[in-house]
Amino acid sequence: MIKRIYDLNNLITPNKVLVIYGARRVGKTTLLNTFLKKSKLKYKLDSGDNILTQHILGSQDFSKILEYASGYDLLAIDEAQQIPNIGMGLKIIVDQIPNIRVIATGSSSFDLAGAVGEPLTGRKTTITLYPLAQIELLSIHNRHELRERLEEFITFGSYPEVVTAKSRKEKISVLGELVSSYLLKDILTLEKVKGSKVLIDLLKLIAFQTGNLVSLNELSSQIKLDVKTVGRYLDIFEKAFVIKRIGGFSRNLRKEIVSKAKYYFLDNGIRNAVISQFNPINSRNDIGALWENFLASERLKKCAYQEMYGSFYFWRTYDGQEIDWLEEREGSIFGFEFKWSEKKTVKMPKDWLKTYPNAGLQVINHGNYLKFIL
Repeated sequence: MIKRIYDLNNLITPNKVLVIYGARRVGKTTLLNTFLKKSKLKYKLDSGDNILTQHILGSQDFSKILEYASGYDLLAIDEAQQIPNIGMGLKIIVDQIPNIRVIATGSSSFDLAGAVGEPLTGRKTTITLYPLAQIELLSIHNRHELRERLEEFITFGSYPEVVTAKSRKEKISVLGELVSSYLLKDILTLEKVKGSKVLIDLLKLIAFQTGNLVSLNELSSQIKLDVKTVGRYLDIFEKAFVIKRIGGFSRNLRKEIVSKAKYYFLDNGIRNAVISQFNPINSRNDIGALWENFLASERLKKCAYQEMYGSFYFWRTYDGQEIDWLEEREGSIFGFEFKWSEKKTVKMPKDWLKTYPNAGLQVINHGNYLKFIL
């Protein structure tokens, strides 16, 4: 059992709802069940897939809802996004039943957030569970072993089922199933997209442009969709925990690029599965993109799990000066350049030095990367 970063014991509060977001198959149900098995609270576990539960909790009928939840210290609803008006149902429970604790898991932030946001204002705590982070894998591997398995993580990512798969063939099979059956399930259901082909085609374009600046107009032209639709689909992908958008940083220079964005996959394995590319690193021409995506996704996990609050950017000017990754936090700016090779030297961009003299720049490479993500 790989120990996840969250201890739900420390997160549940009487008369509040703990909402656990995350992509499908990242381990939300396992996290919940592991906690419940050890809990001394009298609990009720149910699923949003249960039609009767949907009818009760979505009814806004006080008597039905209170009868359903009474007598328990803890109510846990898995796949809560399936229940209409779930936020109002949970509000009734935490407002009317003294000292009850509630946990709700959901795989679609754009759906569940809309359902629980306003009704549960001031009554909820929200966490996001990602594919396994290198921080979490320290529970079964030491730093040396993480380095030894680096190529595996860069190629196959770290969804729990992928990490525990016994063979390369099994890892590829699991990733294929994730992409074909789970990744787009909520999007296809909730957005009423007629088919997954256009979504996969868009994801392929993003995958091939990992680490590069992305123009919505160029994507629109390539995929034969209008710009607004492309932007909406990308926003949905982000809210469904598939990709992460990073904007351009600008404070003082007119020539700083802010009209384009970078997109990273939250898991390298998903990125590679979308383009069906699992070749060994030494035979690939996209190792730079893979490395950048791996570092970006692991850094996002670290910052979320260690509560390093801030904003993330890239920095680039129209004359080609650039920095891969910026963090603005604690009143300071931190710059990072991602290089796979330890031998590559990085020249500090002159406009960066001149405009942001106190920011500095650190190179993250194959030799020092663990300090950046652990």
